Amino acid sequence: MRAMILAAGRGERMRPLTDSLPKPLLRAGGKPLIVWHIEKLAAAGLRDIVVNHAWLGTQIEAALGDGSRWGVRLRYSPEANALETAGGIRQALPLLGDEPFLVVNGDVWTDWDPAAAPAAARGLARHGRLAWLVLVDNPEHNPSGDFRLEADGRIHSEGEPRATFAGLGVYHPALFEGLAAGAPAKLAPLLRAAMEQDRVAGTRHAGRWTDVGTPQRLAELDASLQ
Repeated sequence: MRAMILAAGRGERMRPLTDSLPKPLLRAGGKPLIVWHIEKLAAAGLRDIVVNHAWLGTQIEAALGDGSRWGVRLRYSPEANALETAGGIRQALPLLGDEPFLVVNGDVWTDWDPAAAPAAARGLARHGRLAWLVLVDNPEHNPSGDFRLEADGRIHSEGEPRATFAGLGVYHPALFEGLAAGAPAKLAPLLRAAMEQDRVAGTRHAGRWTDVGTPQRLAELDASLQ
């Protein structure tokens, strides 16, 4: 199973830290945020990894290389201008193949185990679904949440109580087939459309998760990992 780490964002809320360094290379607990993901993917046996990048992307390639030091194969999907989440995934589809794949937001930190992804991918095919999402309890910066998770694992865009999308998902390539390559596109509208067709499921992660969206959250995460 292949995986993708989203690393193309500008990191506006992290400025000035991201003025000269791409957000995925910011360090917490002694290592870059993106390296935490690579190590966890490798430990889970997901060793074919695609990384997209835009802002200062050459720094990401220079820092990570081909991934051999972690026992993985890294391939890159450069974007002249960031294409948003869905647009970036659509651009990388030739590298991701025809089977469901895992996508991880490069600016989150979590102890969720990506070893759960292959079973989730098999579930997509078994139930004819397009996406499987990891949700977490609503953090202070997103108190209203994003989606409703039913007891049977189905996810809907409406209803209460709501949980927050963790930026971790397994997707079937067909979810992105209506998008034009090279065009910016957001992920949420695709997910909501699939939810209306009852083609999205997922799980709630009760462990650690941080959206590293501000310098304060980065500092807090760094302190907790030291």
